[in-house]
Amino acid sequence: MEQETKDFLKQRLTDEGFNRLMKIDNPALHQFVAKYIEHCNPDKVFVCTDAAEDIKYVREAALRNGEEKALATPGQTVHFDNYYDQARDKQHTLILIPKGEELDKAIKTGDRDECLKEIHNIMKDIMKGKEMYIRFFCLGPTNSEFSIPSLQLTDSAYVAHSLDILYRQGYEEFVRQGRNARFFKVVHSAGELDERKTSKNLDKRRIYIDIKEDTVYSANTQYGGNTLGLKKLSMRLAIHRGSKEGWLTEHMLVMAIHGPNDRKTYFTGAFPSLCGKTSTAMLDNETIVGDDIAYLRNKDGQVRAVNVEKGMFGIIMGINSKDDPIIWEVLHSPAEIIFSNVLVTPDKKVHWIGKDGEVPAEGENHSGKWFKGKKDDQGNEITCSHRNARFTVSLENFKNLDPTLHNPEGVAVGAIVYGGRDSDTWVPIEQSFDWTHGIITKGASLESETTAATLGKEGVRKFNLMSNLDFLPIRINKYIQANLDFGKGLEKPPLIFGVNYFLKDKDGNFLNAKTDKKVWYKWAELRVHNEVEAIKTPTGWIPKYEDLKRLFKEVLNKEYSLEDYKKQFMIRIPENLAKIERIKEVYKTQVIDPPNILFEELDKQKQRLLDAQEKYGDYITPDKL
Repeated sequence: MEQETKDFLKQRLTDEGFNRLMKIDNPALHQFVAKYIEHCNPDKVFVCTDAAEDIKYVREAALRNGEEKALATPGQTVHFDNYYDQARDKQHTLILIPKGEELDKAIKTGDRDECLKEIHNIMKDIMKGKEMYIRFFCLGPTNSEFSIPSLQLTDSAYVAHSLDILYRQGYEEFVRQGRNARFFKVVHSAGELDERKTSKNLDKRRIYIDIKEDTVYSANTQYGGNTLGLKKLSMRLAIHRGSKEGWLTEHMLVMAIHGPNDRKTYFTGAFPSLCGKTSTAMLDNETIVGDDIAYLRNKDGQVRAVNVEKGMFGIIMGINSKDDPIIWEVLHSPAEIIFSNVLVTPDKKVHWIGKDGEVPAEGENHSGKWFKGKKDDQGNEITCSHRNARFTVSLENFKNLDPTLHNPEGVAVGAIVYGGRDSDTWVPIEQSFDWTHGIITKGASLESETTAATLGKEGVRKFNLMSNLDFLPIRINKYIQANLDFGKGLEKPPLIFGVNYFLKDKDGNFLNAKTDKKVWYKWAELRVHNEVEAIKTPTGWIPKYEDLKRLFKEVLNKEYSLEDYKKQFMIRIPENLAKIERIKEVYKTQVIDPPNILFEELDKQKQRLLDAQEKYGDYITPDKL
């Protein structure tokens, strides 16, 4: 079999490509590559190493084949996806499971045998007339306990170029690990392209995740969330693997909060979309390790975390010089950046929704030639950029990058934060009583309210445990149990906090300024080191007024009134009780075999709230406690 595989590869690859592949001593990898060269049938195959000239070849191919266009600023390019290929295709993104198995309602699944047959039919000869790029990357730092070598085969130079920016090169890691490499595999084809070089056959768009074979299949799409196999697609493979091996894959930022005397305390944080994740990761005077996906391991009784990636595939809508000065500076520098689905003006500059300055009168965007007032087939006005328009850039361009990004040991985690969009229940920051209380009442109870801007109806609460519901390949009960078990082996578990930047008064006005979060994190950093006391409430520990007053002055040079403190940190008993009932109902009706400990922990919290209500009434200001 090995010899047959080698003979086939020798026929289909250049001598150089064949030698590069053979340098990796891994027959399983050779067989996989051979299988999909034969099946997808590209005209040419490029085996890419970590060498700068190879990476340059891919970047230039994206320009050469028209998937990207150069912009006025050196290093910057633009890519457009098909008008109807602008976001993750949740409908056709399936976890493949064998007949007879069942996952929770919230997890989209497909019959493994049927879906594999379908995707292989779709991908038969799909690369004919095109070039296949064989790409090697490493999820997590290289030469590390965290390292997961990952292979992606793609016929899109844009996708291959994006991967270069987002992930650590991994060819040498594959060489190093050889036959021991337990690697993730991705096969992607953009399929037939239209005259704008965008995917044409969207009716055959499929994204299938085979957790049994650690393989992702993606066809007839170019949008990054569907095609960058190492991102949320491989994240599912890693959650599955980690759940069996005792480590965690989380949809979390990793950052350092800078405390007294040059101390750095590392935080991870999970936030659903539009709940402040990027603004938290980019807090000025703090430093970022990662903004999206983290691996967490127990090393000698301590949680260590790494950023799985090295770049950012960020939403660009709303980024402006005032609220996002660091990102703004990067986006206006001659860094290597791919803008996608923004507006390109005739002078090859870019504009997007919410950018400083006037919207240009015309240009090119995801709809083709664009002008103000342009409408789509349904009569809806087309905005200058898509609401999900993106930028792809390496974190190494950010001046607030923490130096530990590539540390093979990861960083020691002092705190874990869960935050949702919540107008009336959670206080701005609250520490859980212990690990189990935090995982259940903060992480597994996470909700986010929809906004009118995104979904047309405001204030609808969406359940999204740990901000990871969309990406689970295992049952919810198993995922929660994995988080609970992870805490058991820790000598000093990280503190767990719930945060909420969106609390409102009865008139609908926000009770916090955008910048107040800087103070909440400085307080949390002090709590990690036991340097400030806290007030015990029925739902967790909250800050004392005098500590926040001092921090507001130090951090924001702002007076902080007792009146504001009482409004923000008032315990809202009816709302907290209603939340408990909502969460219990979700688990009773939508989750297979929900863990008993979840109901026990929520019932304990309910009893504490009822006891406080009897003693103090419905709304309790901190001074009463």
